[in-house]
Amino acid sequence: MPESQRTEWKESWKDEYLKWLCGFANAEGGTLVIGRNDAGQIVGLPDAQRLLEELPNKIRDVLGIMADVRLKRKGGKEWLEIVVDPYPSPISYKGQYHYRSGSTKQELKGTALEQFLLKKRGRSWDAVAVPGVAVARLDREAFKRFRELARASGRMDLAALRSSDAVLVDRLRLIDGRYLQRAGVLLFHPDPERFVTGAFVKIGHFRSAADLAYHDEVHGPLFAQIHGALDLLYSKYLKAAITYVGIQRVETFPVPRAALREALLNAVVHRDYSVGAPIQIRAYDDRLTIWNPATLPDGWTAEKLLGDHASRPFNPAIAGVIFRAGEIEAW
Repeated sequence: MPESQRTEWKESWKDEYLKWLCGFANAEGGTLVIGRNDAGQIVGLPDAQRLLEELPNKIRDVLGIMADVRLKRKGGKEWLEIVVDPYPSPISYKGQYHYRSGSTKQELKGTALEQFLLKKRGRSWDAVAVPGVAVARLDREAFKRFRELARASGRMDLAALRSSDAVLVDRLRLIDGRYLQRAGVLLFHPDPERFVTGAFVKIGHFRSAADLAYHDEVHGPLFAQIHGALDLLYSKYLKAAITYVGIQRVETFPVPRAALREALLNAVVHRDYSVGAPIQIRAYDDRLTIWNPATLPDGWTAEKLLGDHASRPFNPAIAGVIFRAGEIEAW
């Protein structure tokens, strides 16, 4: 069995391999085999008996977790298998957080570490509070647009839609204690980029991959970005084929509006806003591409994404509000 997401081989024991056990505990769990070389051949472990007694206590004392240390024998050689279960809480090695990804171990830092800690605590990036943003500073037009959409969708009771902005924000669960969440800032603040770098949409028309003809940027609350980008694409970037039915002029665009709207909504709802790069839409004469900084849920592949699967929005707070506005489906 080759090295994989849940298997790692080492010829001998070094205390630094506690980092690998930490990575397994923070991911899907796994087995660290001591006494196999990189080719997977059993080379044996002369001090296997001693390590069998020492390692469980060392793992417990340094990492704060329990591991199953198993002694294996074959052909007169002994080796160890250290089996670690996935832990629901974050595990650190001397203040460092390691994570198993594929067949590699990574030390988590910066944004990746923040995302990891939030996930382990059952939180999402968009639900983190932003101090100092009063509801009174939010965009009235964004609230008006949301109320119109939500009233038409029927996904929110009329009493809530008639309430004040402060009550509406609370009903949408965009308040964390005394503070507005990041989702509330992105959805309703007139200038969300003051708080979230790169929270806008960039559109460009390209003659070739490196030849930009012209471009635009769409800023503001997310609802304004979605509808503004869509209108701009159909008014300036996409060329319609003209035909006639009798005397009636018919315009047929290369991308159906419903399909492009769905793609744009997905880019806005599922992007990773902790990455300071905007959504980028590149229009060519023969194609259109939409790029956003994002990652699939752990363990997901393109095949799983294209098959039957549960909804796992990257930004559940943002997705919940846009769902109530009737713009996306919960399924």
